[in-house]
Amino acid sequence: MELWVLFGTFTVLILIGMPIAFCLGISALATVLTMGLPPVVVFQQINSGMNAFAMMAIPFFIFAGDLMIRGGIAERLVAFAASLVGHLRGGLGQVNVVASTLFGGISGSAVADASAIGGLMIPQMEKRGYDRDYAVNVTVHSAIIALMIPPSHNMIIYSIAAGGNVSVADLFTAGIIPGLLLAAALMLTAWWVARWRGYPSGTFPGVAAVGRALLVSLPGLLLIGIIFGGVRSGVFTATESSCIAVIYAALVALFVYRELDWSGFVEATLGAVRTTAMVLLVIGTAGAFGWLMAFLQVQTSLVTALQAVSDNPIVILLLINVALLLLGTFMDMAPMIIIATPVLLPVVKAFEVDPVHFGVILILNAGIGLNTPPVGSVLFVGCAVGKITIREVMKTIWPFFGASVLVLLLVTYIPALSLWLPAAFR
Repeated sequence: MELWVLFGTFTVLILIGMPIAFCLGISALATVLTMGLPPVVVFQQINSGMNAFAMMAIPFFIFAGDLMIRGGIAERLVAFAASLVGHLRGGLGQVNVVASTLFGGISGSAVADASAIGGLMIPQMEKRGYDRDYAVNVTVHSAIIALMIPPSHNMIIYSIAAGGNVSVADLFTAGIIPGLLLAAALMLTAWWVARWRGYPSGTFPGVAAVGRALLVSLPGLLLIGIIFGGVRSGVFTATESSCIAVIYAALVALFVYRELDWSGFVEATLGAVRTTAMVLLVIGTAGAFGWLMAFLQVQTSLVTALQAVSDNPIVILLLINVALLLLGTFMDMAPMIIIATPVLLPVVKAFEVDPVHFGVILILNAGIGLNTPPVGSVLFVGCAVGKITIREVMKTIWPFFGASVLVLLLVTYIPALSLWLPAAFR
């Protein structure tokens, strides 16, 4: 009965268009009242869901990303990417992917990536004769690379949801090869679509121009090494690295590029506060929802049900991927991680799947979900920047969506793609 109330209330609220945080909180409250427990339990669990020291990394990484957007770092990264790959077929599409990879290695946010790189690249692509749907599809799919490579704050959320027993440093390292594989797949797809549509090739500017662009973008690129190297070596924690990222981004924007003024700093601060408030509310309510599922032993029932279907890990992982892709169509990334991790992690452990490997699978699934309606937040941002409807974009999304799913399958069934690099650093 309680499970029917929990999932039934949640489904109804989702269908009527209520914000996801309220869907999670109200369905948890309705279930607690059905069980005869005091309502304060829900608020205690919401507070518990947000009250983790590692969560401090999230607002600081968000703030660092906002400072980078307003401080000129994103523009320099785009210029460097253009010098590297702008001469290839569909050059600006290739630039978009490489720039998103570089910026994602600094911001760790798909939405920030789509907003910053999309805001710079989509208008340029349109002026150069690229169709809007192509520009938006390249942008929104490239943005999810940021979720895979450090400093992805979603890796931190997964580590917390897993009970703090999965190393953030290992997760940061595990996502690098899958992230680069996704970038390569999207570049190949962008090239193929550009060739099919007849988009032109550019001219290589020369090694000297690449060197100059690298030198100009180097202060921003150094942040990638500072964050990853510091966390991986144990010099500082992921939370401490987020504070260092803010200080470094502010110094670069103020004293190196000199593009951050007081109004820009205030806008970045307010933007980070608003985003953090929304993210933490979702995380807190998702924590209450997840606690109820654990209390009602959903995980145990799911393990039993899947073992009844098959004892083959290949089949189980395929079923989990399908379920996560479907879940991603109507649930945003943070609540999906908070809810799915405590439910599915015991399942995959029962089938001897490494928790770090599963973390990469889960985050890539959730990232693909960010580009699928009706709750695809990155897709919405890309369409807003590109001034195009979701319906128009969905007509031609399939090559890029297919490339992302292909990478998901490779990451799922070749664990070494995720686990080799963390093992090499130990």
